[in-house]
Amino acid sequence: MPHGKPAGVPCAQLLPDMRCAVFGRPERPAFCGGLRPSAEMCGESREAALHWLTQLEVATAPASARGA
Repeated sequence: MPHGKPAGVPCAQLLPDMRCAVFGRPERPAFCGGLRPSAEMCGESREAALHWLTQLEVATAPASARGA
């Protein structure tokens, strides 16, 4: 996504089976590889992980996207 990915919008590279279409490929953006999952981030379920990632997106969204 050339201009970034807004919070709450799925990545353009996300496949229907929830895998990354460019994982391990040279065109994969560097910032994608910079995300290092932890036990806290992953939680005990897919729902817990998605909640954590949603909170991360909200916390790191530009102020204009948060209504500030």
